[in-house]
Amino acid sequence: MSVSWTIARRELRSGLRGFRVFFLCLMLGVAAIASVGLVRHAIQSALHDQGTALLGGDAQLEFTYRRATPLERQWIEERASRVSEVIDFRSMLRHGEGDALQTALIQVKGVDSAYPLYGTVETAPDLPLDQLQTPQDGIYGALIDPVLADRMGLKPGDRVEIGGVALRMLARLARAPDETGAGITLGPPVIVATKALEGSRLLDAGALFESEYRVALPQGTDLDALKAEARIRFKDAGMSWSDRRRASPGADRFATRLGSFLVLVGLAGLTVGGVGISSSVSSWLERKAATVATLRAIGATGRTIRWVFYWQLIGLTVLGIVAGLALASLLVLGFGGLIGRVMPIPVDLRLALGPMAEAAMYGALVTAIFSLWPLSRLSQTRVARLYRSRSRGLPPLGMLALIAVLLAVLVGASMALSGLPWLALGALGGVAGALGLLALMGWLTKRLAARVQRVLRGAPALRVALAGISGPGSEALPVVLSLGLGLSVLSAIGQVDAGLRNAIATDLPKQAPAFFLLDIQPDQLAPFKAQMQTDPQVERVETTPMLRGVITQINGKPAREGRPDHWVLRGDRGVTYAATPREAITEGQFWPEDYTGAPQISFAAEEAKEIGLKLGDTLTVNILGRDITAPITSFRNVDFSTAGIGFVITFNPSALAGAPHTHLATLYAPETAEPEILRTLAQAFPNVTAVPVREAIGRLTEALQAIARATSLAASVTLVTGVIVLIGASASGEARRAWEAALLKTLGASRTRILTAFLLRALILGGVAGLVAVGAGALAGWAVLTRVMDLGYAIAWGPALAVLFTGMLAALLSDLFFVIRPLRVRPARILRQAD
Repeated sequence: MSVSWTIARRELRSGLRGFRVFFLCLMLGVAAIASVGLVRHAIQSALHDQGTALLGGDAQLEFTYRRATPLERQWIEERASRVSEVIDFRSMLRHGEGDALQTALIQVKGVDSAYPLYGTVETAPDLPLDQLQTPQDGIYGALIDPVLADRMGLKPGDRVEIGGVALRMLARLARAPDETGAGITLGPPVIVATKALEGSRLLDAGALFESEYRVALPQGTDLDALKAEARIRFKDAGMSWSDRRRASPGADRFATRLGSFLVLVGLAGLTVGGVGISSSVSSWLERKAATVATLRAIGATGRTIRWVFYWQLIGLTVLGIVAGLALASLLVLGFGGLIGRVMPIPVDLRLALGPMAEAAMYGALVTAIFSLWPLSRLSQTRVARLYRSRSRGLPPLGMLALIAVLLAVLVGASMALSGLPWLALGALGGVAGALGLLALMGWLTKRLAARVQRVLRGAPALRVALAGISGPGSEALPVVLSLGLGLSVLSAIGQVDAGLRNAIATDLPKQAPAFFLLDIQPDQLAPFKAQMQTDPQVERVETTPMLRGVITQINGKPAREGRPDHWVLRGDRGVTYAATPREAITEGQFWPEDYTGAPQISFAAEEAKEIGLKLGDTLTVNILGRDITAPITSFRNVDFSTAGIGFVITFNPSALAGAPHTHLATLYAPETAEPEILRTLAQAFPNVTAVPVREAIGRLTEALQAIARATSLAASVTLVTGVIVLIGASASGEARRAWEAALLKTLGASRTRILTAFLLRALILGGVAGLVAVGAGALAGWAVLTRVMDLGYAIAWGPALAVLFTGMLAALLSDLFFVIRPLRVRPARILRQAD
């Protein structure tokens, strides 16, 4: 061991010569994973550390479409040191009159004098929050989102209306401490006093709102015990519990999943770097073959020789990992301010041991897996063969077993640490499949080039190019592997992104309504229909009763026990009733039109299949604090992609008789008529909330664009790594190109013809890598869009051609850079050196 360490230490004195590709690939891969991990850790830490402020209390008890009764409120107050009631709902903000009337969809937060229990509300200009609770000249105030205020030209003192309630703008709402905990909203926030809303139709029975009771708890309160007590006390009251330990489940889930996905993309990039690492080690060992042969000839054992290279690789791996972690630290800390500004919550971007250790572990495992193969194979090769040529054959069985164990550790670690084990397994399986396909295509390219070159007549430049691809020392495999995998990741992201954009921009608007109209009270339904039917600009109006309910039990057991984490079972869902089915029945029998018996449920067929429901299963749905248990008697084909009216759960009418509720409507009209229709609705039905579908789709598009930018940035690291590997392959082949150029010049070939042959070789290999990437991206895009998102798929030729062009251009430029010098060298000099 001491002998091997001494030899290795002396060898390392020569520096990183020959290991630049190894070093850069490892550094970039580790830096990408560590950077994403640090940002993900900062978001999760912020959600945990700021849980009280984000939630607005130590705990929150939420009721759907009703406020707590006096007895319920008393129970809450007895266990809390302070209580704040918040009423949250969507509505329309009005400003102006007549043709000058402006309207906007908003998210209203009605607050009491105790709000906020934690944190502070920032306004511009700064003002005491208690001014909200005191009317001036009989009119309460409102804090309005600054973007909305600018759009509508509002300034402090201007009069506005919400659902027919007159208000005065007091100030701009710069930040509310609990704004992230509220989750994603369709409209900008507006804060008003709950007292201003009392007596309006906005809080009528059946109106769509949530009442949230945030509590500050005495020191030492056991949250688990209090949660269990609350669930027993409000078992049949439709209460939803949350506390500071997970104040924003949606934000936490999104940060975890997106961060985990980006780490997996970074791991794919590191795998691309593994190809470069393997190539670097192989090239290095070829240069050291004579040295190894000499050591073997004088009696050195295979174990001693292996440890000479192990020590060197360990040192270089540690150096590359440290450099990657340092780069990630510089990026995160250097751009911390920019990253913090785009975050929805204040985050403290700092170095953390966990994400950096995870990145270092991935870097070490990938380096070991891709280095051990060529290294162990070399130490088994006979001395005479080492002097004559490069090493061939397979590593010994023991080393193959070690590589398999390391690979299993890599897969297991990624599954355990990602938080999304099946996605991690699928992603790594996809990377492995892509590597296998690319390796096969590289081998087939060599074989095909050899066959075509033998039968081709004329076109000497092309024949030389094909001979270079099929001959010994060909760069076909490293070029196709490195460039192809990086392009495959970009291609897959491009196809998914293009498919989503196509679905949003073309499919939905052709079928979608102009508006969803919420909170139509029963006594408003008839006049609403009459007015819409007489408006020539309105093409069609559909209405249906609407309630909200939570599926609490399936077959008498907790709904989420042993079930997939399905969106239907997560929180409250829309519920309706109907005498006749709106959609086609796929299985079972819908109740008769005049049915008045026990409650029955018709369920959406696709969602039932995903959850694992069958006919005869009983569901318990809590609606306005009342549990309704009913069997599933039919399944319906509900197509949510039309953006029209669609409910997962439909009851028979008598099951919900007497339950307070409102009506939902969808209104179809040309885009040019939307502003006038919106003004008409705002004047005639001020309490009705109009959700513009195109605006909602626009917000969805913005969110998808942000995600696409993040994933494309992560994928670009994979491509950059692939290009580095490509450059390394081109650099390692520079001497061979010089020898080829010298021979061709001696045989009478011109520089132009030689250059053309070399560049044709690069274009062919880049084109093969690009074609494989296009195919892999199309397959991945089809799988994600059709199997995961249930959308149609058609290949996006723009991104596909861009990927193909990028592959050919990258190979061409890389080869061109390392061709110029060999062409300038005189043949005699090259041939004398070889001699």
